Amino acid sequence: MGAEAEERPHGAAVVADGFGLKGPRGWAFREVSFRAGPGALVAIEGPSGSGRTCLLLALTGRMKAKEGTAEIGGLRLPKKMAAVRRISALGHVPGVSELDPAFTVAEHLGERALLQRRFDGSVRTFLRRPSERRASARARIDEAVAAAGLDLAALPKGERTSVRDLERLEALRLSIALALIGRPRLLAVDDTDLKLSDADRAEAWALLRSVADSGTTVLAVCSEAPEGALRITTLDATTAAAPDTDTDKAADTTPGTEARTDGEAEADTEARTEADTATADDTADADTNKASKADKAQVPAKADKADKADSDLTEDTTEEGAADALAETGRA
Repeated sequence: MGAEAEERPHGAAVVADGFGLKGPRGWAFREVSFRAGPGALVAIEGPSGSGRTCLLLALTGRMKAKEGTAEIGGLRLPKKMAAVRRISALGHVPGVSELDPAFTVAEHLGERALLQRRFDGSVRTFLRRPSERRASARARIDEAVAAAGLDLAALPKGERTSVRDLERLEALRLSIALALIGRPRLLAVDDTDLKLSDADRAEAWALLRSVADSGTTVLAVCSEAPEGALRITTLDATTAAAPDTDTDKAADTTPGTEARTDGEAEADTEARTEADTATADDTADADTNKASKADKAQVPAKADKADKADSDLTEDTTEEGAADALAETGRA
């Protein structure tokens, strides 16, 4: 009983303070600050391209932040990224941890259990008899499948059902089951409510709430946060201004960036255009000469900045080409 109790998942507290990540094309997100206790359900909401996935990967130690700090279970980011990866697990994250459509459900579960035993097993585990190891792996699989609410008997071909034949909600349950095999302290899931009906969306959130209630802290990217979840809102970083207001630190809604409305942006643009037109006749010749000199001077500077941005991308992302691609685009 004592050994089993130690293996049971216990949630990791998540604390972010001015957290931000910048790629070559600008800020993916910035000024994210919030606190979530162990076993909390945290919903990261916002429009597509607002840095939601990048924030998810940064908080799980898969991407390196550029500013601010965060702590996951007392492990400080970005300094302890490897340690955070060991206590966290990714569910469905497109381009990073996706299901293989050609694999069956049984093949996915068996492979994950084998990898878990290979990389996380203790020396005592390897000294067990093969029959005991198989029984232990099967018990861990059954536990994860039950926690994810995946009914294997209800699938078209049971465990032999291919991933390509799964419904969206069933595929989501399978990805969560695979993540829970490692008994993580932090579970991260992307696109939680994507392509789900209202009924399936309610089931998905009920599943994540049950995982959080069992002790595992849950981070879930979504288009709209459900009631009762800690809501973290990210805004489009391409139109964001540097946030520095008390409103950003509201208790249940924490914007990652601030953005002006389209009307404000258009009005600002028109004002600048009128001002430029008013002074254009008096300064046309001088501006032409200055622009020509400035362009010549800025060509090498722009090239240097581009080279530096490419090197930053290589240094600041830590896991697989897919994560690099997300940081390069600056979108999630």
